[in-house]
Amino acid sequence: MKKIGLVTSGGDAPGMNAAIRAVVRVAYSQGLEVVGFERGWEGLLTNTFRRLTPRNVGGILHLGGTILYTSRSPMFRETEGVRKAAETLALNNVDGLVVVGGDGSLRGALELSKETDSLIVGVPATIDNDVFGTDETIGFDSAVNTAITEIDKIRDTANSHDRVFIVEVMGRKRGFLALTIGLTVGAEIILVPEVAYSLDQIVRTLEKSAAKGKKSGIIVAAEGIGDTHKLVSEIEEKAGVEVRLSVTGYAQRGGNPTARSRLLANLFGNKAVELLMNKQGNRMVRLEEGKVTSIDLEQVCSNEKQLDLSLMRLAQILST
Repeated sequence: MKKIGLVTSGGDAPGMNAAIRAVVRVAYSQGLEVVGFERGWEGLLTNTFRRLTPRNVGGILHLGGTILYTSRSPMFRETEGVRKAAETLALNNVDGLVVVGGDGSLRGALELSKETDSLIVGVPATIDNDVFGTDETIGFDSAVNTAITEIDKIRDTANSHDRVFIVEVMGRKRGFLALTIGLTVGAEIILVPEVAYSLDQIVRTLEKSAAKGKKSGIIVAAEGIGDTHKLVSEIEEKAGVEVRLSVTGYAQRGGNPTARSRLLANLFGNKAVELLMNKQGNRMVRLEEGKVTSIDLEQVCSNEKQLDLSLMRLAQILST
């Protein structure tokens, strides 16, 4: 193992830069050279990279986004694109590749591993926290805290005006983000893609809250549950309350990573280099019951992480 590559792919997550820094500095401590491919898989398709050293990754620990940039590459989804990426690794004598990204990026890493002799190690980084095999991903805690800060302020306004607010958070397919946010802000209702919701049940919940003396309410909804603008008008019409919508949007992807996200980035980056130095490929670094270990990449891509619905029940109890 003499040279390793690094790529950040898919949606960005706070803490990706911290992961880049960790991989580079740990790698150099082991005598390895590091190159960073730019704009996700596109860098591997176009052979666009830069040399990364301990000095040129200085001052990025606290920054959101990724200094290597990222993008979604339709060409990489084709067999021809994957083979082209493998050729780039061989051309540059890259012995190992660290892929920092979410579920889609890790699936891409698995496909690439079938076409290259370079060892592949995945580092889970996504605000969605939907990667199988790890309790937490880099960026999840940061995104949760970004939303909490906004919702705490919205709660003040809701109380002042006796209004119900629907706060739409990210999560097109999965509800890990919405569930954790909803539980930690004391939302009266949490809506996630995994659980079908009933308008009548929402109205009944709001009516019960009003009967207990609550004059305002917070509904946290993942974007994947449907048209939240339509839901606003439906609740107003059926419940007879004033409802407003706030969409947190891409703010959850940006901003300074929290201490938690930085810690995971450092630990995951260190473990990724350790795996490569021990000639272990086709692995993903993970957090399992408080310990940083690794798991077979194919196992990660062959399974779906399950939402802990007991937290939904706990949120309902705590919001009464």
